[in-house]
Amino acid sequence: MSETVIVTGGSRGIGRAAAILFGKNGFNVVVNFSSSRNKAEEVCGIINSAGGKALPFCADVSDRRAVDDMAAFALESFGGTDILVNNAGIAEQIMFCDITEEKWDRLFDVDVKGVYNCTQAVLPHMVHEKYGRIINVSSMWGITGASCEVHYSAAKAAVIGFTKALAKELAPSGITVNAVAPGVIETEMNGKLSPETISTLKEETPLGRIGTSEDVAETIFFLSSPKASFITGEIISVNGGFVI
Repeated sequence: MSETVIVTGGSRGIGRAAAILFGKNGFNVVVNFSSSRNKAEEVCGIINSAGGKALPFCADVSDRRAVDDMAAFALESFGGTDILVNNAGIAEQIMFCDITEEKWDRLFDVDVKGVYNCTQAVLPHMVHEKYGRIINVSSMWGITGASCEVHYSAAKAAVIGFTKALAKELAPSGITVNAVAPGVIETEMNGKLSPETISTLKEETPLGRIGTSEDVAETIFFLSSPKASFITGEIISVNGGFVI
């Protein structure tokens, strides 16, 4: 029986690339989205056309009831969730003094509480099966911090702490928990950056280029594979040497 993966924020960027990679490699894929239904259905279409099995599911990951419904959907449709990719997230560049309480809470609700919600929702099946793979998407700014992105940096640092602690707790159940910490990646999230900024970031990256969603997706896929069965609690930097 094929394994099943939920990819949150699977309609675009890193999530899209990961969902397609899993789908083309024979996994059942639940493509989670919050507002981009057309894009999620497009991802499912690509996977299904390639002979895979993918279904979209609308859920704001900060909404626990919606997330529980998504886990139940995966159980009913494919028999449960074997792999969870906690990719859904939001970001914002803003001076710390201008971060309102509402902005702070919303970012943490999605980027941190969303990881908590989704992980807790799928764990009963993983614990029962004594097997599971959880891959969280953090950021290099969760490691080093970024000026004008204090709430984002703090949230992504929380994901790193979550990953390390949960890895220790779930290891006896045969479940690994790891994270990727992408650098500057060519996604919609970074699409607002000016050409001059992109050029500067390329120069500051030792490998001399901006990363792609596929670069990160390949690392996520590896961490879910049998080849990574003895790796847990690790934060894998996919940043072209930007942070070493």
